[in-house]
Amino acid sequence: MWGYFSPFKKGVILVTLALMLNSIFYSIVPIILSKAVDLIAGTPTFFTILLFSLAVILVGGLGWVFNYIRQKAAADIIGNVVFNIQAEVFEKTIEHDLSFYDEHPTGKIVSRITSDTRDFTEIVSLVLDLLSQFLVVCILLIWLLTISVWLTLLLLAMAPLAFLIAISFRKIARKVTRHSKRIRAVINAQIQESIGGIMVAKAFRQEKQLYDTFSKNNKQAYRVNLRRGIIFNLIFPFIGMASALGTAIILYAAGFAVKSGELTPGTWYLFMQTVGFFWWPILNIASFWSQFQDGLSAAERVFSLIDRSPKVMQTGQNTIDNIKGRIVFRDVCFSYSEKETVLCNFSLSVAPGETVAFVGHTGAGKSSIIRLINRFYEFQQGNILIDGKDIRSLDLKHFRSHIGLVPQDPFLFSGTVNENIKYARPEATGDEVKWAATHVGSGEWISDLPEGLDTDVGQRGSRLSMGQRQLVALARILLKNPAIFILDEATASVDPFTEIQIKEGLRTVLGDRTALIIAHRLSTIKEADRIIVIQDGKIIEQGTHVSLLSQDGHYARLYNTYFRHQSLEYVEAQGRGG
Repeated sequence: MWGYFSPFKKGVILVTLALMLNSIFYSIVPIILSKAVDLIAGTPTFFTILLFSLAVILVGGLGWVFNYIRQKAAADIIGNVVFNIQAEVFEKTIEHDLSFYDEHPTGKIVSRITSDTRDFTEIVSLVLDLLSQFLVVCILLIWLLTISVWLTLLLLAMAPLAFLIAISFRKIARKVTRHSKRIRAVINAQIQESIGGIMVAKAFRQEKQLYDTFSKNNKQAYRVNLRRGIIFNLIFPFIGMASALGTAIILYAAGFAVKSGELTPGTWYLFMQTVGFFWWPILNIASFWSQFQDGLSAAERVFSLIDRSPKVMQTGQNTIDNIKGRIVFRDVCFSYSEKETVLCNFSLSVAPGETVAFVGHTGAGKSSIIRLINRFYEFQQGNILIDGKDIRSLDLKHFRSHIGLVPQDPFLFSGTVNENIKYARPEATGDEVKWAATHVGSGEWISDLPEGLDTDVGQRGSRLSMGQRQLVALARILLKNPAIFILDEATASVDPFTEIQIKEGLRTVLGDRTALIIAHRLSTIKEADRIIVIQDGKIIEQGTHVSLLSQDGHYARLYNTYFRHQSLEYVEAQGRGG
């Protein structure tokens, strides 16, 4: 925690000094009042009463000034710390590989970045308040020692009792607070998922299922928070009883000290005031214990996010200025978890400028190959070479700048079509963006947009059709102009006319560039230089469309089952049959 506050050392020193002076002046007030009590018990004059009144106003005013300085300086420091922590957490989050997002739902990540960082910094405010009250008690105790040692020691004897009460709830409070945080994150994630998939839920009339799931989680949250509330509220009766017992003991002992002449009424008043000051920090600890535990639990979650090591580890920062696009898999083994192996001793060589299409049933390992080339996941054994260099020895940022990925479900950020295309190269000029857009389907699709390239795409591209989103994503890749193209089923969800537009755009840029394609369209597969048939993470066949059909193997069965109906011959035959 100190690492985040150390850049603001001057401010921390100012807060410390202001806190000390505020505590000193705040503790002087009851001392002045005790003197005033003794004075009033005698024969006070108007001047002395006025003098004591002005002294209280002056000391109290100075205490307020230093308290204001402390509060303002602390607010500035805490604001900067929150800013820096959130920036670091977000930076660490976006640096993680995709396996991190497989393990952590979006709602939980958002909760850690936003609410957890705020809860964490609230600890600082609580600690400062408690320190101020603690200093007041220490100053008053030192003053009381000069008046009555045995009575002050009697007051101090209450400290172990107060301390035991304060910490007795620590472990259980920490536990229930952590549970409360977890269930809150679960609910946030479920709400976010429900809203994101509301169209699917309505289409299948599953609104009740969404509500039932939320209701189940909400009931669990109710039980957790109820138990948490009961535990935290139980501390107040114990503290109230202990405080009353301590006050009664001091009242009795100090009363006899006044009767024997050892104490004056003013010093008796000061002892009774100190009892209140003595218990007040303990009452505050109890009052803010839930917030304090929230802050500690939040700190654990925030720091665990920051300290988590990425699974994708680079052994070097080498760069390849002119990537030719030779890709070699050499005995690669990969699994998403220990329970399931996706690729085992997988080997493949792709020549520069070659277009390779991967086909196979769902779960065969096609997308995993693409993800490994992008370094989204870490493989466990073997080597992947790019132009003869181990992919793990390359600078990731530089390497990925030479790869263009068009996913099956293209993601568009809020903004215009122009801004989304320019996302690939923020420094690109307007003419370059227009060139990329017009080279996809000859630019005909742009005229279908209400405001052309300035059309707002909406959240996640919701205002565009799937085909238009694919075209925008492809234009974004064309602007990037990478050495290696990766098309992950990029034409699987578009109509034939849009597919033709995409094909026209691809032909202008593929040329001698390396292209890896996962496609469900026969036209895409037939144009590939080589077709790789994947089954259970292994290559079982490879060759051209014609050669593979002649083998009458797995590809031929896939063709007859999934692709044959897309062929022109099949369509014409169906037409004649009709």
